[in-house]
Amino acid sequence: MALTRPTVLIADDHPIYREGLTRAVGRRPDLELVGEASNGPMALERIRALAPTVALLDVKMPELDGLQVLNAVRRDGLPTAVVLLSAHTTPETVYECLAGGARAFLSKQADRDAICDAVAAAARGEVRLSHDLQGHLIRQVQLRAGAQSPRLTTRETEVLGMIADGMSAPEIARRLTLSTATVKSHLQGLYEKLEVSDRAAAVATAMRQGLLE
Repeated sequence: MALTRPTVLIADDHPIYREGLTRAVGRRPDLELVGEASNGPMALERIRALAPTVALLDVKMPELDGLQVLNAVRRDGLPTAVVLLSAHTTPETVYECLAGGARAFLSKQADRDAICDAVAAAARGEVRLSHDLQGHLIRQVQLRAGAQSPRLTTRETEVLGMIADGMSAPEIARRLTLSTATVKSHLQGLYEKLEVSDRAAAVATAMRQGLLE
């Protein structure tokens, strides 16, 4: 009994580029082209009508871009896996597309065989990102993680370390040559930044966020 090949829909508003993709998919014995689209609304309509295994979408399309189509596919619980292509491979674009649920993200400059390989991988449930874009994703993850962590002052960091060591406010005050009231003020600032209400929660949260070793 012959195995069913994964079906593919291609959407891109540039006819020549789209034609190149359709020829590449057509040459693959492991893929079956079932439709094309020249804009976002048409792509979404055909995804709903044809239920392709994989939709290969340009990020930048008229009316609805590829990321908006991806969001609609995810929102509506459609079974189609989405592979996104873009001429603009900024770290932000790479991150947003993969965080949005794309199975693969590739530059439009990528070799057609590499694009088809990513489509085949997406059909198998794999996630692909070309090697030249991995650094983009890593940098963006690091930047966003840093932005989500609260920025503590040097003094707040010192106080945090001391409460983690079990020191009381008066003990911290003596160690730092500060008034107890000033230490309590630093503690209150810590609690607000960490969004907690007591020292135990502050220490636990700080450890989860990498603010304490």
